[in-house]
Amino acid sequence: MAANWYSNPAPVARRVRAYFAPVNRGAQAPVIFDPAEQAATFHLDAPPAPWIGLGWIQDFMRKSASKTAPVLTGIPAATLEQVREILSAQVSFQFLSWTKLTMALATGSQHMNLLAPASGAAPAADGAQAAPAVVVQSGSSATFVALAATDAAKFSPGSVIAVDVDYTGQLGYVGSPVSGAYLRQAVTDVDYIRRVTFNVALVSQSSSAGLTLAEPLPGGAPAAGTKLQAVVGFVDREGGSFYQEWSALFILQGSQGERVCFYYPRLQPLAGAEETAAPLNARNKTGLARVLLHAQLLALPVTDPLDGERVVCYRSFIPAPNALV
Repeated sequence: MAANWYSNPAPVARRVRAYFAPVNRGAQAPVIFDPAEQAATFHLDAPPAPWIGLGWIQDFMRKSASKTAPVLTGIPAATLEQVREILSAQVSFQFLSWTKLTMALATGSQHMNLLAPASGAAPAADGAQAAPAVVVQSGSSATFVALAATDAAKFSPGSVIAVDVDYTGQLGYVGSPVSGAYLRQAVTDVDYIRRVTFNVALVSQSSSAGLTLAEPLPGGAPAAGTKLQAVVGFVDREGGSFYQEWSALFILQGSQGERVCFYYPRLQPLAGAEETAAPLNARNKTGLARVLLHAQLLALPVTDPLDGERVVCYRSFIPAPNALV
């Protein structure tokens, strides 16, 4: 019986799911996604560390900005071959939720935690002087932060916390486990690293022994010397010289079990903060609207150790079971 190409149609999917993982900025090392080992088994609802799931996205669009140029020879000149003159790619989409990480990815500079202010502190555009941090005790884990009983009593379920070290004059990339800023000169705020850290989580339970978290801290168990402060919200700024950088994975799950994976080893924001209003009633443009974060990102190159080629994106396809190839 002759093969029929209709037996392996184009994938049919609802939306695209997005996953991000922090690039090691100091070592310039992205997080590796191996499609041979991970594409088929990657758990969409519980991604393996260090990947962080950001749910569904919409209006996902990939754009190659690479340019080629002909190599001419002869009289009259004719194209002998072509070369890649510029290697570049962009990706854009809209997040369907507002979180610390989606806000950070949709802005072009530092993204900061609004630390709970000290009593009587003078107002500041990126948050007033913070209430004193409390010391994290030994015996903590990624999901439980041990505190002295008097410190634990200051926090209740529903609180958001930031866990990181004091700022003591460090220069360069700061923040654990994600570089939240790059300092060229020292600042005076002892809480600066906790302002920019991505090591934040929601408190689900509080006891005299410490805080149980609703989700693991991205940095794992707190290291010795870390401190904790309450977070009341988040803020980012238009301007500045720092760029977020993340590895990204976008997965399109087909209805027959096939998967298309777009892996970008390095992505940086290409545009400043931007929001999009999506009316809840398509017929009434002046009614209620859902405010979505719009992200536009630039792909930076890596050198593939397989053959030394410089690339910006890998696209992999896992066919549906028993599909023709």
